[in-house]
Order: sequence, then C-alpha cells, then structure tokens
Amino acid sequence: MATRGLSREDVEKRSMVEDPEGCGPRLYFHHAAGPKEGRNRIHLDVNLGSQHRDLAELEAEKDRLVGLGATVVRLVDQRWGEAHEQYFQLQDPEGNEFCLQ
Repeated sequence: MATRGLSREDVEKRSMVEDPEGCGPRLYFHHAAGPKEGRNRIHLDVNLGSQHRDLAELEAEKDRLVGLGATVVRLVDQRWGEAHEQYFQLQDPEGNEFCLQ
C-alpha cells in the first residue's frame, strides 16, 4: 500500500475482502473514530465492478438507484496517494448511508 501513497496509519485503519477472481462483491472496512452519532454502524460501498470506467456510467447507476428511492448526499472526488476515486454518497429510504463507486 505504501507504493500507492498510503501511510501506515491509513493501512492500519482499513481492510478489504475481495473475491480473488474479481467476480464476487468486495467488502471494504475502515475505522470510524468515536461513538455512533447519526452514522451507520455498517456502511456498504456498492461497486459497479472492474468494467466501470467513467463518471457517466456512475451517474446512470446513481439515477437508477434514485428511481428506486435513494437520495443523493454528495459526489465525492478524492485522492488517496496515487489512487483517484469518484463516488456518490447516497441514502436508502430509511436514511442509511451507502456509497456507489
């Protein structure tokens, strides 16, 4: 991970479980400091898969989820070292947050 620009502290607070064949879901875990105050205890990231290449595909899936009752919280555009990611933070109809990437 250091080769991707992440610090030791970044790596120690995050973990990922991923199908080695790339077919199944990826579960990403990270530490959230402090007690629960309006935040989910479990937060899911929905990944479009390895074929996802551009923001237009991400927006199309976001629009589909909004049609099913999700609401958009924000579009996130950030860098973790050399890694660049764009994703939508959304809420389900009950207010639980999840990310679409």
